[in-house]
Amino acid sequence: MDKTNFKTTLLPLTLVGGVTLSTGAAAQNQQPFQGKIGKTYATSTEAWTTNPKAPENAPNVIWILIDDVGFGAASVFGGLIQTPNLESLANQGLRYTNFHTCAISAPTRAALLTGRNSHAVHMGGFGHVSMSAGFPGWDGRIPSEAGTIAEVLREQGYSTFAVGKYGVVPDADVTDAGPFDRWPSGKGFDHFFGFLGSATDQYKPDLVEDNAHVDPDGRHLSAQITDKAIGFITRQKKAAPDKPFFLYYAPGATHSPHQVAKEWSDKYKGKFDEGWDVYREKVIERQKRLAVIPANAQLPARDSRLEAWDSLTPDQKKLYARFFENYAGYLEYTDYEIGRLVNYLRQSKQLDNTAIFVIIGDNGASKEGNFDGTISRLTAGKTRDEIIEYNLHNIDIIGTPESSVNYPLAWAQAANTPFRCWKQDAHSEGGTHNPLIVYYPKGIREKGGIRNQYGHVIDLLPTTTELIGLSHPEYIRGIKQDPIHGTSLFYSFNDAQAASRHTLQHYYIFGARSIYKDGWKAATAHRPDGIDLILNPQDPAYKPDPNRFEKDVWELYDINNDFNELTNLADKYPEKLKELKTLFDRQAEKYNLYPLIDRYDLRTSVLRRQQTVAK
Repeated sequence: MDKTNFKTTLLPLTLVGGVTLSTGAAAQNQQPFQGKIGKTYATSTEAWTTNPKAPENAPNVIWILIDDVGFGAASVFGGLIQTPNLESLANQGLRYTNFHTCAISAPTRAALLTGRNSHAVHMGGFGHVSMSAGFPGWDGRIPSEAGTIAEVLREQGYSTFAVGKYGVVPDADVTDAGPFDRWPSGKGFDHFFGFLGSATDQYKPDLVEDNAHVDPDGRHLSAQITDKAIGFITRQKKAAPDKPFFLYYAPGATHSPHQVAKEWSDKYKGKFDEGWDVYREKVIERQKRLAVIPANAQLPARDSRLEAWDSLTPDQKKLYARFFENYAGYLEYTDYEIGRLVNYLRQSKQLDNTAIFVIIGDNGASKEGNFDGTISRLTAGKTRDEIIEYNLHNIDIIGTPESSVNYPLAWAQAANTPFRCWKQDAHSEGGTHNPLIVYYPKGIREKGGIRNQYGHVIDLLPTTTELIGLSHPEYIRGIKQDPIHGTSLFYSFNDAQAASRHTLQHYYIFGARSIYKDGWKAATAHRPDGIDLILNPQDPAYKPDPNRFEKDVWELYDINNDFNELTNLADKYPEKLKELKTLFDRQAEKYNLYPLIDRYDLRTSVLRRQQTVAK
């Protein structure tokens, strides 16, 4: 090994200027010496290192990412669940109707924070052992070459805070022994308060503050993270009034368990007695009136596995309605806590110089409640009749701290109006199409505007830096940075008619995959041998077809004229489908999607890992 290569190998550990990378907190870039060194003080010129300073009057920035919300849930985008604070932000800002996520939590969050595609930052699945694999796109460890928005802004004079769900720390690193370089503090956040995993109990959360686990205070987690966010900002502004802040506000809500005080869920008593079919019909008409979907949009047929509301027994209707009353209260309460944060900024006279981005859902509505909903994990493995009987007997504990609740699958389809499919379905708009709100008083002329430009979570980082007027750093803490994959949406803030600049995007979750290019989309659901591994128990003896990926059936949609994928054009335009499938392969090679992995492969990976460790 020559000397040059030796230095390059050590660069991630020992930074330029001799600064050593800390595993407990994000170290700043060392500024190069600008003076002159002579033999004596008299013949030398001093130069002093200074802390980075943001541009004058740079705005505060808040990213809000709500968990597991479908496009048709919140009233701000036509749903029947009241979200007055989100409506207020949207009515003074912009509604982006054509924005996309990665279809599941960790890939969305990794892509959002880094501005890069999820597999390219090693988060094709999760950091969990059971949902990661030993390949670059799948190991669940975001590399230092993919600096986060917090690292970018901290290096350029911002205070940086995160509260709520982080969700991208490898399982091996989540104890108080660390290492901490993949905790929020190691990824550019000055302070963190929340949980590191994918989900947690809202009253008994697995709670972390900065670099240590702490005891929760018994209140709802959303209240705790809002208080902590306000506290972080207040403390910083007292010490440095002119220093802007970046806040990543990511509540555990509305991921299961759906837990909320009865005062919120009881507000919706009787509101959903007409059921999920009527809900869908009402919502699509509200969405048309708001102009967040095309005026000629049609409602997809109810999924063939789901029952018509009118076919249910009175007990089923009572039970299923209560599940959604509880969820509605959970989402409205989340909106209330967001309102507390916004009102604090207003009262402290900071709101007018704050840019707020709200992503309503890190994926589509959750299908993880199965057909009858869940109140407790004790129903795992029971028959439908047994589950319904158990749930009816325990209906009064839905939403309480003693419950572990998720709603029935048909409510997920309703909450995803006007799309087909759900969370985890990367082939479908129902898994990936989520609302975005942008509020920026200083930079948006048209209040309450609608924007239809195509966007993706990787676009928020470059949008934010362009809004502030910052360039993306070539190095962060001495480590050369990979290119940003996202496209800034700033061009569309004051030009509703601007052509979309984000024209190519791939999606992949556990085998379900798709590719979007210039208004066309090719997609395949990838159900191994027809078995849906989410809705049905996994059989340990199940051996799938080794050629199952090659046998996947692809569909083709003209998204510009069929935004919710009702007409499959694969037979009509086979050459267009072939072109897009080839393009998907190129994207897969470029961004670490290969090898293609589904849930069966992940189960195999866990066994191989165990055998390797045992040796």
